[in-house]
Amino acid sequence: MPWSEEAAGRAVDEIFERRVPPLRALVGDAEQVARACHAMATRFHEGGKLIVFGNGGPSTDAQHVAVEFVHPVIVGKRALPAISLTADVATVTGVATGAGLDEIFAHQIRHLADPGDIALGISTDGGCGNVLRGLAEARRKGLLTVGLLGGDGGRIARSGLDHVLIADARDPRVVKEVHVTTYHILWELVHVFFEHPGALRREAIA
Repeated sequence: MPWSEEAAGRAVDEIFERRVPPLRALVGDAEQVARACHAMATRFHEGGKLIVFGNGGPSTDAQHVAVEFVHPVIVGKRALPAISLTADVATVTGVATGAGLDEIFAHQIRHLADPGDIALGISTDGGCGNVLRGLAEARRKGLLTVGLLGGDGGRIARSGLDHVLIADARDPRVVKEVHVTTYHILWELVHVFFEHPGALRREAIA
């Protein structure tokens, strides 16, 4: 039996409504987002680079984030150094074979990162073991650590990161959509801080 127009309308309304609370929560986290952006901009200003990583869907997000910073789509915006640890399939599979999947990001950070860099780990549910290990290694080396997470943030949110940004949803599709919005905001606000050099002092946001 075909759907009625009323039933179809209810389904559309429900699909959109599912996305409203996590987006409102993101707006409510504006101060945390601003603090993370300021810390990132400060590291870039001091010569650091952005290192991004995640599994599955977040692995493509990591590559998206990296290219946004390295090759801005908006004319006149400054290119900033960023790499995705998911882009080198030979290294990822080699480390996974030799040391295990949980080490694929930690190993690369150990050998590629400098203390002044930024580590951005992306996880849909906050429970990815290799993202957790990568961020732990980044903390050990002195990097600025940022978690872009979903659900309740999971183990990663509780691991002592410098900045935690959570898409408060259980539906991985909704988490993905909020994450895309969030990292575009990260990119934009980092550039806002660069346009106001006085704001790049570490004490500018207390």
